[in-house]
Amino acid sequence: MNPILEMFKAHIDKPMSDIAPPLTQWLNGTLLKAELGSFEMSFKVRKEMTNPAGLLHGGIHASILDDIIGMTVAALGLPNLYVSINLHIDFLHPARIGETVIAKSTVIRSGKTIVNAAAEIYNEKGQLLSKATSNLANTGMPAVL
Repeated sequence: MNPILEMFKAHIDKPMSDIAPPLTQWLNGTLLKAELGSFEMSFKVRKEMTNPAGLLHGGIHASILDDIIGMTVAALGLPNLYVSINLHIDFLHPARIGETVIAKSTVIRSGKTIVNAAAEIYNEKGQLLSKATSNLANTGMPAVL
């Protein structure tokens, strides 16, 4: 049994405010699925998440992608903390205020020093809006949540 994964599973379709860091709370996503190596969350695009054109800001795409990857890696239950050392993003289509977007993550490879992961954001029609790959490095520090 993996206690971190079980903690996430207990928050499916519930607010995560009691377990989430401040940025995750501000993004205000809803956890839809939590499996070992794979997460899914939904987010409502709010005005404060948009650029001057009223589209989901690239920095918010990046935050959502990085955040869901980080949660997915944390839920692996590894003994040490892993942090992002890079994040490559392709922005493909826009999302507008009021739309709901779905982020999905997958761990590609989990090694002793590096975890490689990917994430995508889709609109409700299933259109791919952005995608990212990331490497996370073992800090040697004990994992915390």
